[in-house]
Amino acid sequence: MKKLIVILLIGALALTCFVAAAPAPDVNARAYVLLSADSGDVLGSENAQKHTQIASMVKIMTLNIIFERIENGSLSVDDMISVSDYAASMGGSQAFLEAGGVYKVDELIKSIVVASANDSCVALAEHISGSVEGFVCLMNEKASEYEMENTKFVNCTGLPDQDQYSCAEDVGKMFMKLIEKPEFFEYSGIWMFDFVHPGGRVTSLSNTNKLVRFYQGCDGGKTGYTSEAGSCLAATAKRGDTRFVAIVVGAENSKTRNAEVSKMFNYAFANYKNVKVLDKEEEIGKFAVSGSKEKEVGYRAASDRGILEDIAAKPDITYDYVSFNPVAPIKAGDEIGRVVVLKNGEKIMEEKLLAMSDIDRRTFKDLLDEITENW
Repeated sequence: MKKLIVILLIGALALTCFVAAAPAPDVNARAYVLLSADSGDVLGSENAQKHTQIASMVKIMTLNIIFERIENGSLSVDDMISVSDYAASMGGSQAFLEAGGVYKVDELIKSIVVASANDSCVALAEHISGSVEGFVCLMNEKASEYEMENTKFVNCTGLPDQDQYSCAEDVGKMFMKLIEKPEFFEYSGIWMFDFVHPGGRVTSLSNTNKLVRFYQGCDGGKTGYTSEAGSCLAATAKRGDTRFVAIVVGAENSKTRNAEVSKMFNYAFANYKNVKVLDKEEEIGKFAVSGSKEKEVGYRAASDRGILEDIAAKPDITYDYVSFNPVAPIKAGDEIGRVVVLKNGEKIMEEKLLAMSDIDRRTFKDLLDEITENW
C-alpha cells in the first residue's frame, strides 16, 4: 500500500507539515522512496523497509567511506595503489585492472562512480583496511551510525550474496550522506572516459546512470543489477535551489528503472520546491565581543537548512538571533549564538551560529594603545 508520509531521514532537519498538491505516482518496482535532499521529507514510498538485495547500490557505502578517508587526510586521490590478484579477479562490472598493476586512487574512484567497477572497489577496500573483511566491518559500523536498521553488508561490491541485504529506505539514508560530499559530484556527471592502465592499455568506460545525460538536472546516481535484486537505481536531480533523491529497487529492466525514476522526479519538481532558509557560507550579521580590541565578530549558520513547500507557497520566514555574549579569545567555527527560524510566526527549527573569524584576546599593548588613543 503506497504511503504518502512525511518522515525524517537521519541528519535531516525538523520538518513542517504540508499537504501534497497531488498524490505520489505509481512506481513500477518492488520498492521505492522519493525524498527531498534538502529537508529529508519523504514524498512517497512503497515497501521501503522490506529486506532485499540491492546489487551495486552497495557501493554507495563503499564510496562514503572512501570519501571520508579523503576528507580526514588518511587517503589522497594522488596515492598510488598496487592491485592484488584477488581484486583483479572480480567479475561483473569492472575496469579490468591488472594484478600487480599500480593505479592512482583518483582513477579508481572514477571507475567506481562512473562504471561501477568491482575490481576498483576491492583494490581500495584492501588498501584502506588491509582486507575486504576489515573494510566490510567499517561498512556495517557506518550503517549503524546512519541508523540503517534493515541493512547488513557482506562485501563492498554488491555481488550476489544471500547474507547481504538492505532496503530502499536505508539506501536513501546512505545516498543522502554521499551527496553531501562535493567530491562525489566531481565524478558522477562524467559520461565516458578512457581508463589507462600502467602498460598503456586503455579501457573505455561509460556511465551506467544514463539519466545524467538524458534527464534535466540529474547529476549523480548509482545503478545496480543482479537477477535477484532486479534493476536498481539511486539518483539525484537538482533544479535551482531544489534537489530530490529517488531510490528504485527491483525494476524489470534498466529502461523501466530509468523511466520510473524520471517519473518520480517529474512529480517532485512539478509539486514541490525547497525554500532555503539558512546558508552556511553567508555572513548573517555581527555580534558584539568583549575582551578584545575587536568590537564585534561576524557569524554564520552552522549548516545549510531548507524547508520543503508546495510549489505555489510563499511562506513568511522570520528569524530570531540570540547572542551568547562571546568573550575573546574566539576561534573561527566556535558556537557564539543560536538562530530560531519561524514560518508564519511559528518556530520550525533552531540552528547554531558560528564565528566567521578568529578574535584574539586584548593584550597589554592593545590596552596601552587604547589609553593613548583616548588621552
